[in-house]
Parts: sequence; C-alpha cells; structure tokens
Amino acid sequence: MFETVFETQPLAEAWSVRMEGYGGPAQPSPTIGQCLNGGYGWLEIECCRCKTRASLPLDAIRRARDTPIWKLEPSFRCRSCGTRRHKPPVRMIKLTEQREITPYKWVHPDEER
Repeated sequence: MFETVFETQPLAEAWSVRMEGYGGPAQPSPTIGQCLNGGYGWLEIECCRCKTRASLPLDAIRRARDTPIWKLEPSFRCRSCGTRRHKPPVRMIKLTEQREITPYKWVHPDEER
C-alpha cells in the first residue's frame, strides 16, 4: 500500500516532538520509508557521554525501508569519544527535513584560526 505525504508527515513529526520534547519513548516510530516519503530525510543523534550531535541522512542508511526508526539506535556509536574497544551509545533526538548540524571544519593545531 502506498502512503501519501499527508499520511506520513504527521507520523514523523509527532515522533520528533515526542523524542525531542520528552526524551521518548522511541516506540512506536515511523519507518525509514515513511520518513523519506514525508520529507524527513535526516536523523539527529547525540552521544550519551560527550553530548556530540550529528545529523545522519536516512537515505544513506543501509536498511530496508520498512525498518522502524527505533531499531536503528543500537547500531549507532560515537566516533568522537570512543576508543578502539568501547564506543559509547548514542540516543536519537529528532527527525528533520534538512541537515541542521553542520560537520565541523577540521583545523590543524599549528594553523591560526
């Protein structure tokens, strides 16, 4: 069954509000396909340890389009504060229509800022 944008957008928006405003619960959540059809192509996540945030494009996630968003959380790990043996978990913040967190620009320590 095909879903229209008008059917899928409220699901993604309601889930985003619930996650950002109240911190969860993550279940039930829209699927990757519902988010993409509704115009929400980015998932914002945050490290539980160092609080680093990142925006991930949903279309680049290699999972079936009928996978619920909440099932993605265990597969995400922080690269900023993780070690070779332990990478701390992240939590999902919200779905967005466009990238809200820009990747930082790397600056060599010897260069002036």
